[in-house]
Amino acid sequence: MSRLSDPLPDAAPAGRLAVVGIGPGAAEWLAPAVREELALAQDIVGYTTYVEMAGPFRAEQRVLDSDNRCEMDRARLAFELAAQGRRVAVVSSGDPGIFAMAAAVMEALEQSHDPNWHAVELVILPGISAAQLAAARVGAPLGHDFCVLSLSNNLKPWAQIARRLEHAAQADLVIALYNPRSVARPQQFAQALDLLRIHRAPTTPVVLGRDVGRPDELVRVTTLGEVVPEQVDMRTVVIIGSSQTRLFPRLTGGNWVYTPRWYP
Repeated sequence: MSRLSDPLPDAAPAGRLAVVGIGPGAAEWLAPAVREELALAQDIVGYTTYVEMAGPFRAEQRVLDSDNRCEMDRARLAFELAAQGRRVAVVSSGDPGIFAMAAAVMEALEQSHDPNWHAVELVILPGISAAQLAAARVGAPLGHDFCVLSLSNNLKPWAQIARRLEHAAQADLVIALYNPRSVARPQQFAQALDLLRIHRAPTTPVVLGRDVGRPDELVRVTTLGEVVPEQVDMRTVVIIGSSQTRLFPRLTGGNWVYTPRWYP
């Protein structure tokens, strides 16, 4: 029988797991809280490209990078390390809660019955998403109600994507599209445009933001009638205006785009 004066058995200290969003990629878009978390982490876990964007790291920090399609493996690895008492940072580009690692981390935790995993201090630190920065480059196209959809059917059927896109178009929401077109999915963005053109005028403003916040950034303003699938790829975020989204010329060239906060 133990007594209050008896020493407690040694237990592994609970670690810390931070899922961080590094923003679009440039260092100036990294939130101070995220920068501090990365500096204090013992282990850095993430997709290789994003880990490289988040660095450089000190020699004593361990980098555990992997392929882009290993989200659940990365999440479980991060919990295993944090359950050992280590301080772990899981890296996402943009915001970790938007088509990124935060959801995988939460899913891994829900599926686990390991009390050591649930004892881990878990925090999610947001970042600037590609849609936010692309919108800021041209004005305020997300100034009224909007939705965010991914056109990738790797994790959900295309029929579900098309159904959601149809409803968003009918609801007259501004729509931000992630993962619009890839080598393996060359036709889906064209199908999305066909659907949107049923509900939106050809003059509807469209913003194409490729590699926003990175050295090769290219942001273009076009219209729904003029945009073609070949202008976008997986590194492009597409913002489709609503019926109220406006476009007007800049003094320095190009156009401003915004969606008024009022509605007629």
